[in-house]
Amino acid sequence: MDSETRNAFFRFFNEIGIIAQLSRTALETRLPKGLTLPHFSVVNHLIRVKDGQTPLALAKAFQVPKTTMTHTLSGLLEHHFVEMRPNPKDGRSKTVWLTQTGRQFREDAIRSIDPDIDALCRNIPKEKIEELVPALTEIRTYLDIARD
Repeated sequence: MDSETRNAFFRFFNEIGIIAQLSRTALETRLPKGLTLPHFSVVNHLIRVKDGQTPLALAKAFQVPKTTMTHTLSGLLEHHFVEMRPNPKDGRSKTVWLTQTGRQFREDAIRSIDPDIDALCRNIPKEKIEELVPALTEIRTYLDIARD
């Protein structure tokens, strides 16, 4: 690989990493006490992809150890954002299901960053953001498939 290509891709992923860190901090500062981005991310994943997944499937999706996912799910259970049900395919495991409280938590969290989004909109038009999403989705899809 030539240096120019390597540098282009590095700059791209570096910018995404910085944006991820800044957006994570913005969201976490507005979440209710005791909740973190991993809590929000699991709820968001269950809405975006589907609920009814096993803790192991969630751990694989987030590329974290099962113990880490179990800890995150414990926090979600404590806040009544999810409930565990027996796995109909395997009586030994459980599946994770969102509650209405969990769905409302996600909506409230998204609304909580309205001031940050308003400030961003004053500097970068919504249309420019909308133009970027398909390319980012394509890259995310490729990376997601490639990791398996």
